[in-house]
Amino acid sequence: MKTYLKTAILIGIFSIASLWAQFESPVTLSVKVESTARAGEVVNIIVTAEMEAEWKIYALRDQGEGPIASKVVVTGNAIQAAGKVLEEDPTEKYDDGFLTNTRTHEGGATFTAPVRLKSNLAPGSYDVSVNVLYQVCNASLCYPQKEEVLTTTITVEAGETRDDRTKMLAVTAIDDWGNINLDAAIEEGFFSFILLAFSMGFLALLTPCVFPMIPITVSFFTHQGETGKGKPIANALIYTIGIIATFSILGLILALTLGASGANQLAANPWVNIFIASLFIYFALSLFGMYEIELPQKLRQFSLNQEGRGGVMGTLFMAVTFTLTSFTCTVQFVGLLLVAASQGQWFWPMIGMVVFSAAFALPFFFLALFPQYLAKMPKSGGWLNSVKVVMGFLELAAAFKFISNTDLVWGWGFFSHNAVLAVWAVLMLMTGMYLLGKIQLPHDSPISSISVPRLMLSAAFLTFGLYLTSGLFGQRIHGIIYAYLPPVVEGESGAVRTNGASMAEEFNWYRNLDDGLAEAKTTGKPVFIDFTGYTCTNCRWMEANTFTKTEVKHRFGEMILVQLYTDGGPNYRENQQYEIDRFGTAALPYYVILSPDDEVITTFPGMTRDLDNFLDFLDEGLAGE
Repeated sequence: MKTYLKTAILIGIFSIASLWAQFESPVTLSVKVESTARAGEVVNIIVTAEMEAEWKIYALRDQGEGPIASKVVVTGNAIQAAGKVLEEDPTEKYDDGFLTNTRTHEGGATFTAPVRLKSNLAPGSYDVSVNVLYQVCNASLCYPQKEEVLTTTITVEAGETRDDRTKMLAVTAIDDWGNINLDAAIEEGFFSFILLAFSMGFLALLTPCVFPMIPITVSFFTHQGETGKGKPIANALIYTIGIIATFSILGLILALTLGASGANQLAANPWVNIFIASLFIYFALSLFGMYEIELPQKLRQFSLNQEGRGGVMGTLFMAVTFTLTSFTCTVQFVGLLLVAASQGQWFWPMIGMVVFSAAFALPFFFLALFPQYLAKMPKSGGWLNSVKVVMGFLELAAAFKFISNTDLVWGWGFFSHNAVLAVWAVLMLMTGMYLLGKIQLPHDSPISSISVPRLMLSAAFLTFGLYLTSGLFGQRIHGIIYAYLPPVVEGESGAVRTNGASMAEEFNWYRNLDDGLAEAKTTGKPVFIDFTGYTCTNCRWMEANTFTKTEVKHRFGEMILVQLYTDGGPNYRENQQYEIDRFGTAALPYYVILSPDDEVITTFPGMTRDLDNFLDFLDEGLAGE
């Protein structure tokens, strides 16, 4: 009986699907070019959707949860850049079907897509493809989303480019995916550019690359407070200004000397990573009470001669270290600035770097200030030493992150994913045991009893240590932790294993773009490019938290997947230059979707915590295939 029931249900489903497929869309699409144009000019592509008055399609932007927003994507060999697609004012009202406010066009709609033609086009006719994704509904039913591909022809006439036809309509500094148009940001004015740079600096604080500097900042300035070197506010200001100066000046110097990827090259350099790891270990051992940190005699004498400002040199040294660690993940805005600097610009890149780094460094001003005042509190010795030791354990754990970066670049294979995970697990368990008083270090005060906060903190570290230990036996590790671990590199292929599964096991990731494009031409699928790096923490975060989602895997299955490493492995320098030359950025990670004919469909500016936004990006790539 159950078999018959299942069969009947399947027949019913296939019957409904078959009937549904026979329905024709009530929407009729047409496309035209607004006018002829000359090379280098902007021309508008007009898309018209006609339907009966009872039908409606959804607007391009700002939809509530549920309905599919319409999308219009124009591609073609004659197009240099596409602007923001415009639409008529939609009708916004509450939709009982979706239980949210929706924005719709009833009875028809017109979309205007501005595109800028390449400046070297010869007179003639050029075909462009217009991909339209939409969902149509009436009062009682909705059709599934549909994608139609239209073709139209742009006529390019002879003549010089006219200045009044070169401005892109409604170009914005940031598009729907968060891609930044640096030229548009500059055109919007000085204060708009400053606001953009400042906001990008604060957003960069959300990336995992920043976290290793928190314990070392706290511990360093705790030591400054105990030794009484300098005034707390002055030390914090020197640290903050040092970060801003070194980040801006060093970044631009590297861009001018090594090219736009200079900052990334420095951050991925194995010697730099060994230096940072050594510094973290040096501080950790000092916090454990093995020795006191002092500047070399000559530098100390120099500082003493400068009116007693004994902490200046060490503070500036810490600012440089902060800059080096932050370069391990170059966000898109900085990547664009470095490209512009490498091409000879200096004013806007310098302003952008200074403002960006100021916002980036601001929280660390307070992080440097408070430990110095805590160290000056009465009877702070005992509990403050415990804080220092805990910070020492955290710094020791962070050191192995940078050692593993060197291992990845040089290919030792010793500080592997499991090796670093095991070290972290042991360090966290030792921290928990220390807080319980089971481990005594030179400057510790005798513990007669354990306070409740100390007990709770110990339990947290012990639990975390056991959790990390479970990762050695196949347990999936949380994405934000996984991002700091070295990736699992699989043998000679160089493929990277994501959190809990091999990317190569589920999908075939090409390591060469030409091979991926060749496969795309055979299958007709679009090409997804992942610009990544072995030492890129933000890249690991995306692989562990976003690439593993079922919705993302489903879309990946409809694409040809390519990973291009820019800090190691075969052809990494060529991959670096390709990202800079074609896409104008050196940011990591950075995602691009190409058509089988090697045309750019859409791009995405790296790490995001908004899964829906990344899915929309993938959907646009699939709609433009």
